[in-house]
Amino acid sequence: MIGILGGMGTQAGLDFCNKLAILYRGKIDQEYPLFLLYNKSNIPGRPESIGVQTKNLSDKTINKKSKKKYSLVLDSLLKGCRVLKKSKCKFIVIPCNTAHYWYDDLRKKINLPIINMPKEVLNHTIGKCKKNSTIGLLATEGTLKTGIYNRFFDKNYNLIYPNTITQKKSVNRAIKLVKMGKVKAANKIIKPAIEYLIKRGCKKIILGCTELPIAIFAFKSFKTIKSSKIFLDPNLILAYAAMKKYNKN
Repeated sequence: MIGILGGMGTQAGLDFCNKLAILYRGKIDQEYPLFLLYNKSNIPGRPESIGVQTKNLSDKTINKKSKKKYSLVLDSLLKGCRVLKKSKCKFIVIPCNTAHYWYDDLRKKINLPIINMPKEVLNHTIGKCKKNSTIGLLATEGTLKTGIYNRFFDKNYNLIYPNTITQKKSVNRAIKLVKMGKVKAANKIIKPAIEYLIKRGCKKIILGCTELPIAIFAFKSFKTIKSSKIFLDPNLILAYAAMKKYNKN
C-alpha cells in the first residue's frame, strides 16, 4: 500500500491522489492501487520554518529560534510518517516540494522508503532535456532559498527563477489563491511568471510547488496535463514513480 503524507496543502494532496487514480484506472474497484492519504494539515508552515540547513543543526552558532522551527516541522512530519508505517504502508510519498527540505532527517528516523520528489523530477528531465539546457523553476521562496532542486539539477542544467517582484506578485500570490480555493484567479496571476521564464529561454518549467499545477492546468483535461511540452509537474512525476515502486512490491 502507498502511504501519502498530505495536507501540505490539502488541495495538492488530493491532486496527487486524483492523478494516481486516473493514471492507473482499473476496470473494476479491485484493480485500482491501494493507497492511504493522511491529510496532516496541522504541520507547521514549511516556508516559514526554514532557517537552518539540516547538517548544521548541531552547530552552536545557529540561533535557537531557527532550530526550534525546523524541529517542530520535522517532529510533525515524523508523526505523520509513523502513522502511515503503522498502517502497513510499504513506502511513503510526500506531495509537497518544500517539505523535502526535511527529507534527509526523515529518512534517518523512519525505517521505511520515502520517494524523493525532486530526484524523480531530475530523472524524468534527463530523458526530456539536453544537458546544460536552461530550465525554469516556479516554487515557494522556501524551496528556492534552500536549493532543494539545485541539489539535483545544478550538475546538468541551468536553473533560473523569476525576479523578486515577479516571485512576490505572481508566484506567491498564485500559491496562496489555490490554497484559498480561488483557482481561476490563480490561473490568471501565475501567467507573468511563466512569461518571464519563457522569455529567458527556458526549455522546460518545473512547477516546484504542488499548488501550481492546479493553478496552471485549471479547467484543462488530464490529457493536456499529461502531454504538456513545457511544464514538468512533480505531482504527476511522483505518481508515476509511486506506481513503479508499488508494482515491484
